Amino acid sequence: MSVLVYIENFGGKLKKQNFELASFASKLAESTNSTAKALVLGTINNAEIEKLNQFGIEKIIKVEGESFNIRINKVFTQVIEEVVLKENVSMVLFPDNNTGKALAPRLSVRLRAGFVSGVVSLPESYNPFIIIKRAFSGKAFAKVKINTPTKILSLAINSFGLHEKPVTLKIEYFETQVSFADVPIKMVERKVSENKVSLFDADIVVSGGRGMRGPENWKPLEDLATVLGAATACSRPVSDDGWRSHDEHVGQTGKIIAPNLYIAVGISGATQHVAGVSRSKCLVAINTDSDAPIFEVANYGILGDVQKILPKLTEAFKAFKGD
Repeated sequence: MSVLVYIENFGGKLKKQNFELASFASKLAESTNSTAKALVLGTINNAEIEKLNQFGIEKIIKVEGESFNIRINKVFTQVIEEVVLKENVSMVLFPDNNTGKALAPRLSVRLRAGFVSGVVSLPESYNPFIIIKRAFSGKAFAKVKINTPTKILSLAINSFGLHEKPVTLKIEYFETQVSFADVPIKMVERKVSENKVSLFDADIVVSGGRGMRGPENWKPLEDLATVLGAATACSRPVSDDGWRSHDEHVGQTGKIIAPNLYIAVGISGATQHVAGVSRSKCLVAINTDSDAPIFEVANYGILGDVQKILPKLTEAFKAFKGD
């Protein structure tokens, strides 16, 4: 038996979340006296995926071909199923992001395997198999028991951390029998986010809400993000109004993130937004409204005009860094 982790291919590159997943898979394998394996689809250099051996991955199964550079959920699920059956996999691990949410439930149905999303730690016990996940938008934890022989998990991003465990690695190429011919999908347009730092990988996120008072006022926020090496994000009303890309929308209905530092600029703190950022290690709120709900969950609060405060913060951080 073995543990298989699905490694997301970010345009030929690996990101922090890949290594966190590899670390978790390695610990699962160690606890069950099995082997940690990784599956990578699409075009990616071997030198890039070989980095996974630093985090306990002993075998990489590689499915090559430009067709796999765009995720087609139906096809990808079938390929993963083929690999699971061939490799005698007992546990399959996905990231708890849009990719995991698209693939893991489909695979669960095809394999008739129990699936738990958003897990935050190693299993409490293996026989019976009981694992902990977040519940009620991160306000509570639930212990879930899986009875099926094959188990599927998605790991909450930034919940386990990186744990190095260098091992000898081998790469094996897999020839899939799955065809794209029967997929009734046509690629019309592909847009790549201009975000310099991925929201899921970012240690620091600077996020804006309607308190920014329009898309033309975003430069001070972007300047602060640049100085901090942070990703930029926004609340749902901002993306709905077209001020920022929907790719930057964080919250319960957007991307759920867990950075070390989340700076909420001009965000009131609606429940849906807070649910998507509640796992942040430290939350700083900047708002002119002293009664804004965001202050109730913030670790630190700054009361004042964001257009005056942001430039001062940027200059202060530049001075601190010696820029």
